[in-house]
Amino acid sequence: MLPFAWPYPPEQKDGYWGIPTSTIDWCEENYVISTYIAEALNTTTNSVFIALATFAIYHAFHNKLEPRFIFTAFGFLLVGVGSWLFHMTLRYHFQLLDELPMIYATCIPFWSVFSEFKTPRQSILVAVGIFTAANLLTVIYLYFRNPTIHQAAYGILNGFIILRSIQLNVKYVHDKTARAQLHKTSIFGVGIFLLGYFLWNLDIHFCDFARATRREWGIPYGFVLEGHGWWHIFTGIGVYYSLVYEEYLRCFLTGTEKYFQFTWIWGLPVVYCIDKQGLERYRSVQKLAEEDKKHI
Repeated sequence: MLPFAWPYPPEQKDGYWGIPTSTIDWCEENYVISTYIAEALNTTTNSVFIALATFAIYHAFHNKLEPRFIFTAFGFLLVGVGSWLFHMTLRYHFQLLDELPMIYATCIPFWSVFSEFKTPRQSILVAVGIFTAANLLTVIYLYFRNPTIHQAAYGILNGFIILRSIQLNVKYVHDKTARAQLHKTSIFGVGIFLLGYFLWNLDIHFCDFARATRREWGIPYGFVLEGHGWWHIFTGIGVYYSLVYEEYLRCFLTGTEKYFQFTWIWGLPVVYCIDKQGLERYRSVQKLAEEDKKHI
């Protein structure tokens, strides 16, 4: 036992929320910290996800970014809340509230990057295709109840978003400084996301060792070996950076980059609108031009 530590209580089979009904149970021992929280660290680390999603919603709204970014951030807020409820209770219906919104929220940036420079009709068709695929995946997942299906789908979605975003950046962002900033943001976001994934897998494959070491170290030192909790922290940061990347990239794809500035607030990257009136005028002109095209 390390200095000033206190011993872990024995793991409980059930607590306030009853016997777990989820199809997966992580390495953190259940109902050790509180009888009201099945996995205390895996629950509370979702506060990072919730806080960053709330921060993203505020700044997307305040800086006049398009609704797609507000919806995406709100989707990831729902993921954070769902994950909190899932790890707190280990109930199957809350497990779905954690996992399925990850797919649905990721579908928004997937639609965004793959509908770029398409006509409104084509953009709608892309959205219908994504909506159909997401619903089909939901049915398949609910039928087989295999978490690997969800994990594979989430990874594939993000992989395609990253590749398409890089392609758009290289082709349409001609400002060298901005392109370099986008690359740095993408690399950091993806890198810290993969670090979280790596720690999560260590948590899975070396669970017995992690549990024994945690008990040997005692509370609170053992908390640092909660790999799934680190997954929440690092993926929350990674998702936030990826969202900012998409926001800034979109500025160049829509010709509005002169109205925005890539800056930092509280140590976090933010796409900041430096000329809201000019942006509104530009968007009004673009909207009128699109209306004129319809009547030609």
